[in-house]
Amino acid sequence: MLASLRPALLLTLAIGAPAFGQRFKNPDTLGPDVPTPPQVIERMLSAAHLKPNETVYDLGCGEGRVLIMAVQKFKARGVGIELSRDIYEQTLSRIKSMGLDQQISIVHGNALHYDLSPADVVTLYFLTSSNDRLKPVLERYLKPTARVVSHDYEIRGWKPSIKDTVEVSGRTHTIFVYNIGNKNPE
Repeated sequence: MLASLRPALLLTLAIGAPAFGQRFKNPDTLGPDVPTPPQVIERMLSAAHLKPNETVYDLGCGEGRVLIMAVQKFKARGVGIELSRDIYEQTLSRIKSMGLDQQISIVHGNALHYDLSPADVVTLYFLTSSNDRLKPVLERYLKPTARVVSHDYEIRGWKPSIKDTVEVSGRTHTIFVYNIGNKNPE
C-alpha cells in the first residue's frame, strides 16, 4: 500500500506530521490546555524547593491548579499568565471565589512578552518546541536564584539539576528542574 503513495506525500507524512501536530490557530499559543494532575504539581513544587513567601509564575496557568497548591500547601504567592481570554476569566473567577485573590494574580497575556523578573519559581507544561521559544525570555528576565520546573518536556541546551518521574494513573510524568544561575549547558 505504501508503495502506491507518491514520494512527496511520504515525505510530508514522515516530516510534516509531527510539526503539524504542534501548530495552533493562534501563533502565540505555546501548548494545549491539558491539566496537570495534583500529584505531579506537588512533586514539581517540592522538587523546586518552593519556600513560603516565594513567588511562583505559572505560564499558561489554565485553571490555576499549580498556583492554588503553591498558595495553600507551600504558603507561596502566585502569578498565572494565561493567553486564552475564556480560561483567564474562568480562572480569575475561581481564584476570587476561593478567596485567594490576595495571594494569586492572574494575568491575561502572552508569556513570551511578560516580565518574569519577580519569579522565584516558574512552572511550564509546554512542548519542547515551545520551551525553545520561551528559553530566551527566561534567560533575559529570571534572577540567578530562580528555578524553572518543566513538566514532561525539557529545555534544550540546559542541564536539569533534578530530573524526576511521577507515576499517575498508569502514565509516567517527567519533571525537569533547572537552576537559572547554574544551567550547565549540555
